[in-house]
Amino acid sequence: MLNNFLDQQTIIMIGNLSLAAVLGMAIGFEREHRRKPAGLRTYTLVALGAALFTVISIAVYHIFPSISGVSGYDYHLVANIVVGIGFIGGGLIFMRGGHMEGLTTAAGLWATAAVGMAAGFGLYAVAIYAAILVLFILWAMRSLENVIHKDDAPQI
Repeated sequence: MLNNFLDQQTIIMIGNLSLAAVLGMAIGFEREHRRKPAGLRTYTLVALGAALFTVISIAVYHIFPSISGVSGYDYHLVANIVVGIGFIGGGLIFMRGGHMEGLTTAAGLWATAAVGMAAGFGLYAVAIYAAILVLFILWAMRSLENVIHKDDAPQI
């Protein structure tokens, strides 16, 4: 019984989920540090959830290959991850005082879901590299934006 519970595929899936959670946590840490509304827990959960839906869709296909009625992998479940994250991200974007807020948080959440999906599919190098790129964009590009907009400060 224990052998079936912890077979090689299950161990791989646990590794996929763990990698997604760690990468989501790294991205969420940056957002938390900036005191954004979606932070450490949100990003970790999004990456983990995306990876979980991905490994579930792979496992269901292998367990019930004819469930979709077509040959090959059925991408409907995975495609709906993108829609669901878009819905969550849309709720984070709002207008305040004539300017939009939350757009970077929503985009970061969306990208983090993709990192989770890559980890879920077992594309480890792609997931790690994408997480590094997301972190670079959130950290380094913020500094660049500050340099670009330094002249936008109100003159006193």
